Amino acid sequence: MLVNFNEMLNSAKKEKYAVPHFNINNLEWTKYILEQMQEENLPVILGVSEGAAKYMGGFYTIRSLVEGLIKDLKITIPVCLHLDHGSSFEKCKEAVDAGFTSVMIDASKYDLETNKKITKEVVEYAHSKGVSVEAEVGHVGGTEDNVYGDVFRATLEDCIELSKTGIDALAPALGSVHGLYKGEPNLDFNRMKEINENLLIPLVLHGGTGIPYNMIKKAISCGISKININTELQVTWHNDVLTFIKEHPNVYDPRKLISSGETSIKEKINELVDVFNPNHISPKKEKNDII
Repeated sequence: MLVNFNEMLNSAKKEKYAVPHFNINNLEWTKYILEQMQEENLPVILGVSEGAAKYMGGFYTIRSLVEGLIKDLKITIPVCLHLDHGSSFEKCKEAVDAGFTSVMIDASKYDLETNKKITKEVVEYAHSKGVSVEAEVGHVGGTEDNVYGDVFRATLEDCIELSKTGIDALAPALGSVHGLYKGEPNLDFNRMKEINENLLIPLVLHGGTGIPYNMIKKAISCGISKININTELQVTWHNDVLTFIKEHPNVYDPRKLISSGETSIKEKINELVDVFNPNHISPKKEKNDII
């Protein structure tokens, strides 16, 4: 069963860990993520960008795919299906109507008043359907899946204003970027902590790829409850598939080509989960420790 992210993120905020948001791009990736997070016995947010939705056939197709995998794979963990960087009220409504349980409205490219107006419209519609809402203030820099921008850091005042729309989580831009970093990450931990102390809702870190793990842990200690990962899985998968093709130049079965990256994706998820939630011990790890 699909759920919104409210319970999982509020628990993370209270207990000081982060829930992983992994972007999905196809059936295989969705399957790998669900299987690994089920093994970890932890909740997960499946993020879908507008670009991925178009590639995969549309919002209804994705919702049906995810629900089918949950049933066939006997997934029992909480799973949230989330529109990542919804560009307009119309796109968010389309995702909600298709059965998504969470949406992000990204009106951060507009001035604050316009951002608030659009966000409030999304909140009112989504909440009437039991769907959670994330919003963004400031500009997360970088380039990823048709999301472009220069870094413009959020202020505490703007965060407080946007939170008045009734959103369930906020992504304040504090120095992270989408895609791969050029240079060193420069996160504003002091402002992150200040925003967390002044807002009741969970905070979200976009552009988690490439941030050193010690900085990820510090961000969580400063109030981050949800971390978005996309490019890191893409690079991990790409490297293993490239190696497989070089070693097996005559293999053309797409199932073998795509699945050659399965192990590395699952290992990367396992590694990230240990960073996001260091006090968690998965049933498999616990069993192995006992043995």
